Amino acid sequence: MIMKPAEILTYAVVAASSLLVMGFVVHMLVGGLVSEQTEIALIVTVVILDAIAIGFMARDVIRRRKAGIN
Repeated sequence: MIMKPAEILTYAVVAASSLLVMGFVVHMLVGGLVSEQTEIALIVTVVILDAIAIGFMARDVIRRRKAGIN
């Protein structure tokens, strides 16, 4: 087994909270300065980019575990 279920749950909680925080950060930075549609587009863009980064980090963890690298 590459990852234990408790470890997967921990990573999932951290990933979800990271996405939530990143969306809120964008809202706090640009909220009220730009139109609502622009704000939503920025939030969606940042959250998607964050999700991609989290995916690459998860891929790296799994790759390192398979190779036996700590």
